[in-house]
Amino acid sequence: MTPSDITLGILAGGRASRLGGIDKAWLERDGVAQVVRWHRRFAGETASVLVSANRNLDRYAPLGMRAVPDRAGTDLGPLAGLDALAIACATPWLVTIPVDLVGVNECLLPTLVAMTGDNGAFAVDDDGPQPLVALWRVVALRDAVEQAIAAREMAVHALQATLGMAAVRFDGVRFGNLNTPGDLTAAGIGSDTP
Repeated sequence: MTPSDITLGILAGGRASRLGGIDKAWLERDGVAQVVRWHRRFAGETASVLVSANRNLDRYAPLGMRAVPDRAGTDLGPLAGLDALAIACATPWLVTIPVDLVGVNECLLPTLVAMTGDNGAFAVDDDGPQPLVALWRVVALRDAVEQAIAAREMAVHALQATLGMAAVRFDGVRFGNLNTPGDLTAAGIGSDTP
């Protein structure tokens, strides 16, 4: 598997209700928006970037990213984003990360590639399974996520179990996330962030 086989899919379509509804894609840390941070981080490891987003769609294209809104309804959580990314993805593999991650280690994608099963792999950090930090075989994901949505089975871990995806342990790693005001403070993001 080479970078030309993989698309980066950034999940940024959530409502951020615990943060007053801000668009977490554009939260800035050290002057860099989260979505731009992840685009840059994976630029040499992937062929293109898709962003699952439901607002501010016009902001992505000038930065070399394609925004894809949910097509399956906004009450479906991450599955709607996975569905949108899978439909839009033009490569055989899709690596996904939530836009609100605090950090990832340098070996994330190479390790997922090396340890992937037939249909992909997901990360397990020191906080436990991280089902949205995952490498997916796109053909399998398209079918499985469509069936899960039709059955209203919303758990990403259940989708991954159906696909037989490998769990890949990253010892000593904690990706973290930006879900609460306390998380923002811990990551050095000021209260004046839009």
